[in-house]
Amino acid sequence: MVPYRCKPPCWRQAILLGLLLPAACNPPQQAADPAPQPAVGVRPAEMRGVNQAFQFVGHIKAVSRVDLRARVEGFLEEVAFREGQTVRTGDLLYQVEKVQFQAQLDQAKANLASAEAVVTNAQLQYDRQLSLSQRQYTPQSTVDQSKADLDSAKANVLQMKAALTQAEVNLGYTEIRSPIDGRIGRTAYTIGNLVNPASGVLATIVSQNPIYVLFPVSVRDLELIREARREEGGGLAKIEIRVRLSSGAEYPQRGVWDLTDPQVDQQTDTLIMRATIPNPDGQLIDGQFVAAEIRRRQEEPRLVIPQAALQFDQTGYYALVVDDQHKVQQRRIKTGPNRDADVVVTAGLQEGDNVIVDGIQKVQPGQVVQANVLAPEATNK
Repeated sequence: MVPYRCKPPCWRQAILLGLLLPAACNPPQQAADPAPQPAVGVRPAEMRGVNQAFQFVGHIKAVSRVDLRARVEGFLEEVAFREGQTVRTGDLLYQVEKVQFQAQLDQAKANLASAEAVVTNAQLQYDRQLSLSQRQYTPQSTVDQSKADLDSAKANVLQMKAALTQAEVNLGYTEIRSPIDGRIGRTAYTIGNLVNPASGVLATIVSQNPIYVLFPVSVRDLELIREARREEGGGLAKIEIRVRLSSGAEYPQRGVWDLTDPQVDQQTDTLIMRATIPNPDGQLIDGQFVAAEIRRRQEEPRLVIPQAALQFDQTGYYALVVDDQHKVQQRRIKTGPNRDADVVVTAGLQEGDNVIVDGIQKVQPGQVVQANVLAPEATNK
């Protein structure tokens, strides 16, 4: 019996069958589920009425500041104020002993009375000698001498009056009174100490209301401010000065721009601008640093986005936008002044663009996302 031999293709079929059998025994695997789209919060860029503003670092300065000093020498008998209190013009602050100055005043009054008596007697002598001279009973030289004595006595009266005035002034200097309304600081001398003109400052008074805010402005910024104020027709828009405290809170009162320094500091290329601002509660303190903002009173429509959408890298500012295909795009933008919790965008965005304000760290440009429009209250939290 002749053994069966398969044709050459048979062994190939056997190998193929062996490879297919394991695959047929294992069930097919299911395809992996696609990753969920990340959710982000967006806010549309919108047009709002915005006051054009410029911000600077400034400081508060009192309108009036007085350093109190002694004008005469003597021991302090009274310190008539409480350190830190509010004082009014004319309030007694220090009392220097005045016994010696009262004595000098009384002496000056007595000297004046004596000098006036001498004038009276010299006048009588001159009149008598003049009458005798007219009848040729006395020589002219005697008349001339009487006239000289009278003139000398009158001059002495003038000296005594000057001395009396000086004595009255010195007596008045024993009472040191407030020349302005304001708050007084610490006293350098207490009761019983000897003070004189060389003693230095006894205390300092600074006025409170109104008060100045001063801030340096570069020449370039000054030109921008002037250009921003210029209106059609050649007029200038009215502006106001707002102050923001170091805590970030905005001071409620508004200032009035009243001075621009006529000289530029050549080292910094800046000049000082000054505004006067009400300070009825004394919240602003002399020397305090603040943020000063020059703002137009009339609002203009400007494109704004929440500050939470603003991003920054080495190239500059940008925002992430969700387009109509739900994809994230990076937009390079140019910004203007801040407006509360929003920032003005001058280039790079259009009205209605949905900028990402929540979940920025979870996405990147080109990624498909699920965008949820947030209410303004949720963005400002």
